[in-house]
Amino acid sequence: MHAPGRYANLRRIQSLDPEVDHDEILRLTARHEFPWDYTQGTGIAFMRDYGVPSIAALLDRTREFEDHGTKRYDDTILIGDEATLDGIDSPRSHAALRRLNRIHGHYDIPDHELAYVLATTIVGPVRWIEAYGWRRLDPVELAAITKVTTRFGELMGLKGLPTTYDGYLALLLDYERRHFAHTPAATRLAEASIRIARDLAPAPLRPLLRRVTIAVMDEPLRDALGLPRQPAWFVRAVRGGLRTRGRLLRLAPPRRTAYVHRPTTYPHGHRLEDLGPLSMLDHLNAPTHREGSHA
Repeated sequence: MHAPGRYANLRRIQSLDPEVDHDEILRLTARHEFPWDYTQGTGIAFMRDYGVPSIAALLDRTREFEDHGTKRYDDTILIGDEATLDGIDSPRSHAALRRLNRIHGHYDIPDHELAYVLATTIVGPVRWIEAYGWRRLDPVELAAITKVTTRFGELMGLKGLPTTYDGYLALLLDYERRHFAHTPAATRLAEASIRIARDLAPAPLRPLLRRVTIAVMDEPLRDALGLPRQPAWFVRAVRGGLRTRGRLLRLAPPRRTAYVHRPTTYPHGHRLEDLGPLSMLDHLNAPTHREGSHA
């Protein structure tokens, strides 16, 4: 059973060429077909970074999550939006990536760490949709998402990136096998991120949000973050509830308007100049650095 027109977007996607139409396919997949799932998968993806001690140490040292957590969360999503809403090779995207590169340029981050973080941004949403989405992802969607991810990485100056989803998954698994380890910084960052999510969640969901977040984590991630194991019955209930939601969504009509993140930090809209750590904004927006902006 499914709603009339439920698979119209999928049929449209299957008629497109991921080599050429990757921006359109990503828009349909992430903003029409699976907007909530994509956001949840991305949220878990952010937390994987904390399982790598060198990344956790840097993020912990900046205190961005502790002191300006909601802005840090919004800015991360908004830079992704700026890079994809008009297409990955649009002027808007290139301006966003130049800004991201300048922010990263303030820190000594090796390319292999940036490549791992990039891999989490594709593997996180895909794994979530595979587990809890209302349908499977089509190979055309995986190819398009991969194409955009690799181009995003190239615009960050990264070389030798995977060109298939399986390549990104292998990169992530291999990197985590070699680098995942628990540190106190990882736990501090994870707890700060959960507090951000709790603050942004509807009031009835807040009391259980921390336990639910832990329940959807795989064991290697939970161990690396040093978070308490949840009872098996609770994990089964949370994951079963998410799968039931996915099945029920087959009965829903397709989304008519594209989902766009509404940032708490910028209720009246943002410009590119607003994005980035507060301590860095004057430097980032100095005349030699300024780029075009977007509402």
